[in-house]
Amino acid sequence: MRKSNQNKLMKKDQYSLLKEKIKSKEFNSVFVLLDENTDKYCLEIFINKSGINTYNKIVIKSGEENKNIDTCISIWKELNSHKADRKSLIINLGGGVLTDIGGFVASTYLRGIEFVNVPTTLLGMVDAAHGGKTGIDFLSLKNQIGVFSMPMYVILDSDYLKTLSKQEYLNGYAEIFKHSFLTNSTDLNFDSLIKLDFFSDIDFIINKYSHIKNKIVKVDKHESNIRKILNLGHTIGHALESYSYLSNNLNELKHGEAIIVGLITELYISNQLNNFPLKKVDKLKEVSLKYFDKIRLTDSDLEAIYDLMTFDKKNNKGSVNFVLLDKSGKPLIDQKVDNDIYIKAFAYYSE
Repeated sequence: MRKSNQNKLMKKDQYSLLKEKIKSKEFNSVFVLLDENTDKYCLEIFINKSGINTYNKIVIKSGEENKNIDTCISIWKELNSHKADRKSLIINLGGGVLTDIGGFVASTYLRGIEFVNVPTTLLGMVDAAHGGKTGIDFLSLKNQIGVFSMPMYVILDSDYLKTLSKQEYLNGYAEIFKHSFLTNSTDLNFDSLIKLDFFSDIDFIINKYSHIKNKIVKVDKHESNIRKILNLGHTIGHALESYSYLSNNLNELKHGEAIIVGLITELYISNQLNNFPLKKVDKLKEVSLKYFDKIRLTDSDLEAIYDLMTFDKKNNKGSVNFVLLDKSGKPLIDQKVDNDIYIKAFAYYSE
């Protein structure tokens, strides 16, 4: 088992920095944004660790279905009613949906106020809370409205994971698997990742695999080039996730549940087009299906999902763009994929 003293120290330092900022009177008011779950299970933990005792609480409904403009309007109204000004601070305490909404609200209120992300899910800790992407869904399409805006701090604390169900906890591993295919570090690649204990090694995993994303973002903050590789698994995954909210035949999927399907199918496509090793795709499929249920899809489902992919933000001039891997594992951006290969990839996934 690996231990991360660095991450334990990082938690202490981040709470201390936030506490010092607030004590310095730099902010005229502090708001803590929560959903009903983090209000119940996480707020007390945060208050005890941060020492913040003067704040305004704003609670929204949890779930991807509430990641929309109506929720933003309700938060803006709350800020306005409490006379929030440009020297106000929003602390987003929750999972990826909440930090996306909170970051977007903060970035647009009075043309932008400071915000801090305190992710309470594994998905948020390794991915969603980092990188400055904020936004909401529009017409059931993922993250169609948003801005790039970096949080003042991202506080990583694995103690919040104790409040999650096992299913919600494991949901974050889809993004961790993705990150493991984007690194050239032999200590962090997929083969090394699956040798770790997904529970007892969690501080090491959060620290190292969130760093993979942050290193890429530092080079390309606005996704004009290399940052696009972080969308591996997301062209199909995001479309599948959106479809699950539109379809009457498919249960609504969590982000990780959809992304793992996207990752398996897109790596299979990488095998078919670029000779990425099939044995690596087979291993990903084997390992991931221990933690994620297989999704059953019909031909009409696949057609609808493909149609939704045309709205992906990476697209250019109406052409669907994929992130794929070459035979050595190097990411390739803006790749075109024929429909027959797409169908073949889902046949492989369904085997």
